[in-house]
Formats: sequence, C-alpha cells, structure tokens
Amino acid sequence: MIHVEASTNYAAVVRPLQILVMVVALIFLAWVLRVASLQARPTNQPATARRRRGGVLSLEFIEPEERGGERIEISSPITLGRSSECDVSVQDTYISSRHARLMNDNGELSIEDLGSTNGTYVNQELVKGRMQLDRGDIVQVGGVIFEVVR
Repeated sequence: MIHVEASTNYAAVVRPLQILVMVVALIFLAWVLRVASLQARPTNQPATARRRRGGVLSLEFIEPEERGGERIEISSPITLGRSSECDVSVQDTYISSRHARLMNDNGELSIEDLGSTNGTYVNQELVKGRMQLDRGDIVQVGGVIFEVVR
C-alpha cells in the first residue's frame, strides 16, 4: 500500500487571508470615519463654499402670479412688508406693515421676522429669530411665496 501524505501548509494559506481581511476592515473603518466627519460639519460651512463659487442668492416671486419670475437681489439689508416705506412693498392683507428683513452677509443670505402677526416661513417652518437661506428654499410671507435662486 502506498501512503501519500497530502500536506497543505495551513498557515501559508490562512495568514495572507487574515491580513487581507484586516486591510479591508481598516479601509472600511477609515471610510466610515470620513463620512461621519463630513456629516458632523456645521451646515453653514459647505453652503458658504458653494455660494461663493456660484454667485449671489436672490429671491424670486412664485406667487402672486402677476409678479411671478420677478427677482429681488439682496446686496444690503432690505425690509419686506405692506408699508410703502419698506424696500420691497407687497400688497397682501396677511403681511404686516414691516414683516421681515433680508440680509446678505458676505454671500450668506438670511431672513429675520420683524414680529409680524402671521409669521414668516421657510420650507413651511416658522422662522424664529434669524434663519440662513439656501438655494432652493421656499419663503412664505403672508400669501406671497418666494424661491431662493442664484
């Protein structure tokens, strides 16, 4: 009877596979940490960088239809309201005489409600204090609706 020893060097096969699994696990961990650090950044950091590259943000009327497409460029603080003394006067019974203030601070557009009766909304969220606006946001003041555009 012939006896053949079939010997495989187990360590020679398994050790490289263990190292490969460890390298893949470390790459995955590094990727997870990078994604987590990007998600943990304050929201105004990437928005500021995008805004400076893409130009100045403006408000564009959506409603009322007769002013649809009209743009308001905000280079200095402006007031919005029913009063003729406001920088942007809009005749709507649900808008206060001095309703809101819009500001542009180095390319960052923000809005502040001035104690209006019916409030100011951004993306259907009531503005409390000063709120930063981003491209695509929908701003509602009374029955008037704007979109933040470039």
